[in-house]
Amino acid sequence: MRTARTSIRAVSVCPIVVCPILVCLVLITLGCSPRDFLTRRLAADLILASDAFKAPQLFWVRTGIISNKDFSSPDFMVLQSRGWIIGSEKKCPAGIEPPPCWDVLLTPVGIDTMRPLILNGLPENGPTIQVARRELLGVSGISKAGNFAEVEFSWHWVTVNQVGAALYDSGVHYRSTVAFREYDDGWRMVEQNVPSNQTLDEALHNAQPIAP
Repeated sequence: MRTARTSIRAVSVCPIVVCPILVCLVLITLGCSPRDFLTRRLAADLILASDAFKAPQLFWVRTGIISNKDFSSPDFMVLQSRGWIIGSEKKCPAGIEPPPCWDVLLTPVGIDTMRPLILNGLPENGPTIQVARRELLGVSGISKAGNFAEVEFSWHWVTVNQVGAALYDSGVHYRSTVAFREYDDGWRMVEQNVPSNQTLDEALHNAQPIAP
């Protein structure tokens, strides 16, 4: 009787081992690619690999005559509070408004802080500093409709120096939604405008802050 029970158990185990192997063989035979299935892992990998997501956040160090609106903006208020810039009230030149205008200069502390961080060969606008980069926190959902899909994900800024730490709060998380489309070689992220879908660049610019 013991031998009979052992044989039955051995036979019942076989399908559990064989079935996954058969499934794998079928998938290999059909020539399926990992990109044929839009999983959260694939979506995350494509987002991380995109130029739009990898693009660093740059800050233009503006000096000279600027409008009162710019001088009282949150970024300039932060720079003033850190003692990195000062401004003296000036008459607005033609084309700059609303008055009053301000002549902005870097303080000695501001020069010491920012000069080592200034990037060479970037914008003609003036000195530019890389202040932060994006970090993906996770993919929170995928909504599919035929060969189109929308992927919702969360991310935050990671500052790369003290100027970035002053301007960006890494504790603030953002939620974005980006469009994907299925092609003959698998799923791809939308890189160009498609009706009713957002590109990743648009999704990042339209991101909404969320609770961490």
